[in-house]
Amino acid sequence: MTQYGKTSWLFGAALAAVLTAAPAFASPEKPVIALSNSYYGNTWRHQMVESFEAAAKQAKEEGKIADYIILNGDNSVNQQTSQLADLILKKVDAIAINAASETALNNVIDKACKAGIKVISFDSVVSAPCAYRLTFDFTGYKKQQAEEIMKRLGGKGNVIIVRGVKGSAPDDLMYTAQEEVLKKYPDVKVVATVYGQATASVAQAAIANVLPSLPKVDAVLAQGGSDDIGIAQAFEQYGGEYAEKMPLIEGGGSSNFILWWMKQNEKNGYSTVSMNTTPGIGGAAFWLSYKIAKGAEVPKELVMPVATVTQDNLKDFKDIKPGIIVSPVYNEQWVEQNLIKK
Repeated sequence: MTQYGKTSWLFGAALAAVLTAAPAFASPEKPVIALSNSYYGNTWRHQMVESFEAAAKQAKEEGKIADYIILNGDNSVNQQTSQLADLILKKVDAIAINAASETALNNVIDKACKAGIKVISFDSVVSAPCAYRLTFDFTGYKKQQAEEIMKRLGGKGNVIIVRGVKGSAPDDLMYTAQEEVLKKYPDVKVVATVYGQATASVAQAAIANVLPSLPKVDAVLAQGGSDDIGIAQAFEQYGGEYAEKMPLIEGGGSSNFILWWMKQNEKNGYSTVSMNTTPGIGGAAFWLSYKIAKGAEVPKELVMPVATVTQDNLKDFKDIKPGIIVSPVYNEQWVEQNLIKK
């Protein structure tokens, strides 16, 4: 694998490596595609990067691209700005960006566009007019999921809200959607709001910290990325009345939560609903970036599907591997049929 093919792995708040080697030679026939990923601290982002890299490796092996770059960040605008400036100097053909901010990167993105680089923002998108936006209907599906939880609660009870990656556009959209639903239910009280960073361990610690001071919790509205299993583990460890009856927890697509849900259902009939954005979007973002770099005409605004698990299809996931997020693989053909030709 060349210098561009190497992934800079990041843990915690460590800074991502910035590539300094000379760029591979690009051509209109064989572009160089880069990924700038603002945050690498949870299962969802790991899986997203892996899906991008798998697609990029395939494209390189097939001779479709000259090379690819993957840069992971620490969730700071400053670092991602530096990464993007470096990619501009390297004269890559397209940058797929999962952004640390919807607006703060617009200036450097504008510079990239003016340099002839195609910018494709995805998941956590940017508002720069020149950039493409490949995202999910965060507002729509989060409203739908919250409504289902309210229905199961009978419109009354105590609720904890677990927010996602602080400062990200998806966190703001999902939290706003949940708040709009809650306004319709005056008998539902939000007893705590915490940040889980869409990460099991962070969500578990956040819930564990507030539980001793709270009244009985009936439900938890979360965001996904593996926070769901962390929330469940926090209540299990706390015990007490939750040993007999767990609160309704919004599933966010982590396989560990789905496996836990199955066991709970067998034991006491526990039931909930899981909806999640799919980390396979990384592969879709690569192929979309490739097609745009090759001259494909694509709408500036594109929407990806979400994955849903209910009691009706729960058994379909009985053989799912632990430690992953529910997601299909989005290949080149899928992107052509569902994004470009749609």
